Amino acid sequence: MKIFLSADIEGTTGITLWDETENGHSRYPYFQRQMTNEVNAACLGAMDGGCDEILVKDAHDSACNLIPEMLPEEVRIFRGWGTDIMSMMAGLEKGYDGVIFTGYHSAAGMNTNPLSHTMNTRNNYVKINGIICPELMLNSLTAAYLGVPVRLVTGDQGLCDWMKAMNPNIETVAVSEGRGRGSISIHPHKALKLIRDAAKRAMAKPAADCMFPLPDHFKVEISFKDHFKAKAAAAYPGVIQTGAASVEFEVNDYMEVLRALNFIL
Repeated sequence: MKIFLSADIEGTTGITLWDETENGHSRYPYFQRQMTNEVNAACLGAMDGGCDEILVKDAHDSACNLIPEMLPEEVRIFRGWGTDIMSMMAGLEKGYDGVIFTGYHSAAGMNTNPLSHTMNTRNNYVKINGIICPELMLNSLTAAYLGVPVRLVTGDQGLCDWMKAMNPNIETVAVSEGRGRGSISIHPHKALKLIRDAAKRAMAKPAADCMFPLPDHFKVEISFKDHFKAKAAAAYPGVIQTGAASVEFEVNDYMEVLRALNFIL
C-alpha cells in the first residue's frame, strides 16, 4: 500500500503567529518539531494500517522544514520545490492508494484560523465553482484528477468541517480552533495519538468512499488585495478582469487550473 503525505505547518497543533511558521524566528524550532511529530504520527498510523511505502512532501515555505531523522526509516522525503504546477503535491502519481494531509489550514476568506490564507497572503479569496478554496481543495482535486483517494486531513477545526462537508467519509483530526487572532489547541501529545489512530482507521476504508469530488468544469475566481495584481493576472490567456482587484477564468481540464494559478496567483 502506497501513501503520499503532504505536510504544511499553519494547521499544526498550537500554531497561532506567523513567527511560529518562519525559519529564523525563535518560536519556529518548537513548531518545526511538532510539525515533524505530526507527520511521524500519521506515517506510523498508516503503517499500522498496512501501508508499506510512504512519500512525504515537505510543503511549507522553503519545503525544508521536516527533521528527517524523526521520521520512520521506511519513509522517503521530498524536500524543496519540484518547480512544477503540482506544487504541494509534487511527486504524487497515479497508482498511489491514498493521500494524507497534515498541518493544513483554513483558506483566505475563512475566519477559522488566525493564519488563514490560500497559497500566499496576497489574495482575499480564491473560489472554484463558487466555493471558497483552501489549499486543501486545490490539492485534493489534484489527487482526484490522478484517481487517488484522500485518506486523512489534520489541521484546524474550520478546515476539517469544510472537508467533512465535501466528503464525510474522509478522516479528519482537528487539533485547533481559530478564535479571531488567536486559537485554542488540544495538547500536542494528544494530537499525536489522535492522528496515529485516525491514519490507521483511514487505511481500512474503501478507496471509492474517500474520493474527493472532481467536477467536469471549473470556474475560478480570485480577489486580490492589490488591484495591480488583477491587471497583471488578466494578461494570462483566458483570464478576464472582473473588477478593480478581481479576475476569473473557466476551463474543463483541472491541470489547466493548476497551470494558470502557477502564473497568476
